[in-house]
Amino acid sequence: MKLKICGMKYPENILEVGALLPDYMGFIFWEKSARYFNGEIPELIETIKKVGVFVNQSQEEILEKVAKYNLQAVQLHGHESVDFLSDLKKQLPKKIEIIKVFSADENFDFEIIKPFEAVCDYFMFDTKGKLPGGNGTTFDWTILKKYNSKKPFFLSGGIGIQELKAIEEISKKNLPIYAVDINSKFEIEPGLKNKNLFSNFKRKFDVANF
Repeated sequence: MKLKICGMKYPENILEVGALLPDYMGFIFWEKSARYFNGEIPELIETIKKVGVFVNQSQEEILEKVAKYNLQAVQLHGHESVDFLSDLKKQLPKKIEIIKVFSADENFDFEIIKPFEAVCDYFMFDTKGKLPGGNGTTFDWTILKKYNSKKPFFLSGGIGIQELKAIEEISKKNLPIYAVDINSKFEIEPGLKNKNLFSNFKRKFDVANF
């Protein structure tokens, strides 16, 4: 199982966290976010995939950020349509991964994701809340037993060290969980991650029985 840390903002902190080798590192390009990124990304170890996070933004803006920051993935947190993703997919270099995010609660209908299977590489399920992401709470993961797709997905929403055991349990349900996405539970302030807390989590994550 892969590990993504999202909402990075400060160059020195990016390097500190990058030295601990997460698989993915996310940068939020939505201006309304407290973790909005508008700086320079320092050089990272090439195994770390840089992810741009967007919310209802234009294809032009997404493509511009992909080129400017040499992104390896885009994460779409808004109400982007299947046609939008299809168009975007044609314009992006083939190696760029597309992650389509869905906000989930106990009433989530997994049928709505079906049309997106052909136009993205991964789904992400995050907690439905006031914000498109980064609400800091988990959703009821038991709803994932209704997951009816073979498309691998990222699990997100308020995940911290306390959730590792539950992730281990849910990973035994033959669900195609590709990665875990962490953010707010590891912050000193929005965009600034606690390196020691992340190091402790990653050490336990790496030896977990996924």
